[in-house]
Amino acid sequence: MAEEEQSSAVYVYGIVPGDVEVTSDARGIGGREVRLVRSGDIGALISEIEVHGALGRPDDLVAHEGLLDAIVTEVPVLPFRFGAVMANEKAVGDELLEPNREEFAAALGALEGQVEYVVRGRYVENAILREVIASSKEVARLRDEIRDGDEDATRPQRIRLGELVYGAVEAHREADARALSEALSAHSVAQTPLEPTHEYDAVPMAFLVETSKRAEFEDAVDDLTHEWEGRVKYRLLGPLAPYDFVLARR
Repeated sequence: MAEEEQSSAVYVYGIVPGDVEVTSDARGIGGREVRLVRSGDIGALISEIEVHGALGRPDDLVAHEGLLDAIVTEVPVLPFRFGAVMANEKAVGDELLEPNREEFAAALGALEGQVEYVVRGRYVENAILREVIASSKEVARLRDEIRDGDEDATRPQRIRLGELVYGAVEAHREADARALSEALSAHSVAQTPLEPTHEYDAVPMAFLVETSKRAEFEDAVDDLTHEWEGRVKYRLLGPLAPYDFVLARR
């Protein structure tokens, strides 16, 4: 007789201390109940999912991140990237927690009392282009040449102008990232740059901040927001689980 096909699996959100008590109203992907699989002094937050069910919808990602972000101000968390699935609870204990218990415990200890913030900005297009034009005579010249010219006839100038503007925005981004890093270094434990996702992205950076100094960090970001008003539109995300400060193993 063929072995019965498995219909459910276990979704893993992240690693927390083993003495964490999961409340009965904690919900994860698909509104499923969240449980804790323990191994000594560490545990894995998990919920059951259907093997053949859809996974990867925007609501699933929101549920994944929301669960971890909600507890990170209370206990340290080693967050898993979205999509970690194992066969069952026994596999979580035997294959994930037991072989990595010392490493996970040490990492949780290092992250005790710390949360992540992400600072993202987007250059105001007209403002950054004015800065680029003012700082480059060649950009200003090319802009004037193509302003009233035929699009086909001025194609080489347009290509060159695009290259120069891209390079200039990149240089501004690097300089502003250094300024942001220096301004917030006294208010954070660690920091790491993030990849821009748009040509006018400015200073995408993640910061590890002590929970007790959250207000101080947020005030420092507010000061920068006012300083660069009209030039950069900021977004401050957090407190978050420290995704960008955890090195995940296969």
